Amino acid sequence: MRRQAVTLLWRAGIAAALVCAIGVLPWLSHTDPALTVLKARSADRDPTPEVLADIRAQLGLDAGPFPLLGQWLGGLWRGDAGRSWISGGEVTPAVLQALGVSLLLMAVALVAAAVTAALICARTLWLGAHRRLDGRRAGGGGSAVLAALPEFLTASVLATVVGVQLGWLPALGWYGPQWTVLPALALGLPAGAVLGRLLDDLLPGAFTEPWALAATARGLPGHAVARQALRRCLPGLLPNTGLFVVGLTGGSVTVEQIFDIPGLGRTTLQAALAQDLPVLQAGTLALVLLAAAAAALAHLLTRLLIGPALRDGALPSPHRPAPPARGILPFVHGGLLAGVIALGLPRDPLALDTAERLAAPSLAHPFGTDALGRDVLARVGHGALDTLLLALALTAVTLLTGVALGLLPRLSGPLVDTVTALPPVLVALLVTAIVGSGTAAPALAVAAVAWAPLAAHTAALLRQERAALHLTATRALGAGRWYLLRHELLPAVLPHVTRHALLRLPGIALALASLAFLGLGAQPPSPEWGLLLAENQPYAERAPWAVLAPAAVLALLGALAVTAAGGVRRRPRRTEPAPPPSDERSHTRKVVATR
Repeated sequence: MRRQAVTLLWRAGIAAALVCAIGVLPWLSHTDPALTVLKARSADRDPTPEVLADIRAQLGLDAGPFPLLGQWLGGLWRGDAGRSWISGGEVTPAVLQALGVSLLLMAVALVAAAVTAALICARTLWLGAHRRLDGRRAGGGGSAVLAALPEFLTASVLATVVGVQLGWLPALGWYGPQWTVLPALALGLPAGAVLGRLLDDLLPGAFTEPWALAATARGLPGHAVARQALRRCLPGLLPNTGLFVVGLTGGSVTVEQIFDIPGLGRTTLQAALAQDLPVLQAGTLALVLLAAAAAALAHLLTRLLIGPALRDGALPSPHRPAPPARGILPFVHGGLLAGVIALGLPRDPLALDTAERLAAPSLAHPFGTDALGRDVLARVGHGALDTLLLALALTAVTLLTGVALGLLPRLSGPLVDTVTALPPVLVALLVTAIVGSGTAAPALAVAAVAWAPLAAHTAALLRQERAALHLTATRALGAGRWYLLRHELLPAVLPHVTRHALLRLPGIALALASLAFLGLGAQPPSPEWGLLLAENQPYAERAPWAVLAPAAVLALLGALAVTAAGGVRRRPRRTEPAPPPSDERSHTRKVVATR
């Protein structure tokens, strides 16, 4: 009970600190909130001192940020989140309506994600049910390509092709169930690819556990064993599933922008850009509460699935040693990526030729040209230096941070929930307000949120590994905490988390790309891949090669990351050294030995 109270206080403190930071956002960024509000209300009106003074008097800005924050917090007890500084309407009904839209979109996107994950895992489940795995390791190339597709690119293609050209489904607006299909697919396909790949990575180990072998020996049907193997692996993914729920609700800003959906992510972004603090604070608080509810639900489902085994320490280890997967696919993908970069580097990425605007691919321009006549191959090659190096560095930082914080679940759990509730765009705005604009701001924003899924994955896997039977036996032999951590826990968990980090390497690049797409990342004339997608997206129908080239390179990066991750395995050891006895048990063992 005491630990739960401490965790609850820690969670409440983090949420309060976040709301307070948002409440002083204009003052942190050294901008005049009255001027920002005036531009949002009427961009053509002159910002005269009299007009700005009138806005300050209306909003009470002269009192400073903390009295305004106190008034807003005081109204929350009555269910009153204040009035919008832009429209003057009540904030609570508007935020609740936007939250309802986002929840509906999230529910449909989760269905699409579940179907995608099921298709990715179907072959492994079928092989395991028919006892034909034989050490088979998933390649994951197709799922990696799907996970590496930018959401805004997928949304643009679906809206243009399916919605406009074919006319099968509506492409813009939010007026009924039909309007949810295309944006839900744009959100659900990449999320389902990531979840399906993580689940497919755990399933082969579940089919080799003693209970599965015993069930097969007793003649149980294969589909029953497969169903139980799926149930065995789900607890390790539930925390990340909860993170996806929150991310699909508040982080789908670009998709909501493209499909003109009045969701919570778009509402929060517009409020942040206009510095409409009451709406921004209420939207952020709604996302934080949703994250807490998703985390509590994931914890409850975990206890329902494997709670008694976790309590009694009777789980078989799901992380058995295995030889690294071998194949030529990583070398093929790496060679293709290196070849594209090598061909693009000798070319000039800034050379303009207006006579060759949007030219189709040719010998002179293998990837075609963009709207200014610049060679797309040259821009892709030079952009790799920025995109790949930055994405690799951020992946390494988030892996180390995620593993370190995953070892302290009581400390990092509430922090993970709060960080995940924040859309990357809002984090980028906060970081920009603190450190200023520049190339470092988007990198810091992505690093501030990208560690959370890895920390949740580490904590979930460690929770199961600590309840494994061999850990109980090793502990009974006198092994101390540090021995178990160094020789048992980390070697078992690190390969899975490292593969997860590699799977998210394209996602890191995509997060930077999304910020560039919204104007918060790299700025022209930089050839960063996200900026290439943003610049050429309006010409996707007329010159699809200008968009497909950077998108294909991102997909190739995803395929390389996942196929290379197959070599990250826990190697079997020929001999297991006996654990040194801990101080509290060494004397007892000596007495037993003498007897």
